[in-house]
Amino acid sequence: MVLNDAAVVAEVRAAFDAYEHALMTDDVEAMDRLFHSAPTTVRYGVGEVLYGIDAIRAFRVGRGGSPQRTLARVEITTFGSAFATANAEFFREGATRRGRQSQSWVRFADGWKVVSAHVSLEGTHA
Repeated sequence: MVLNDAAVVAEVRAAFDAYEHALMTDDVEAMDRLFHSAPTTVRYGVGEVLYGIDAIRAFRVGRGGSPQRTLARVEITTFGSAFATANAEFFREGATRRGRQSQSWVRFADGWKVVSAHVSLEGTHA
């Protein structure tokens, strides 16, 4: 297995950047295209736990857009040509607390899709 093939890393980074743009512009259709459309897709957010693409879609439509943020460090790691992880640090506008985002990406016939995602903020505890 080849780790971090430059061409695959570039593909995943392009998909990651497309998702970030869609998130910041509240382009729900684009976000949906970049998440795997399946009941097995999972998204854990700062305040929500979502199982399945239907729950994820309902959340996106109902929230009215994501808080604006600036990305800090982004790390893409690819494992072969069909699986990757993307980990990012971010800062929400007007806040100093760091956020973290992790995504698992899989290459499907119709492109790279997120199959699992997790978003959290430093200093938040259950």
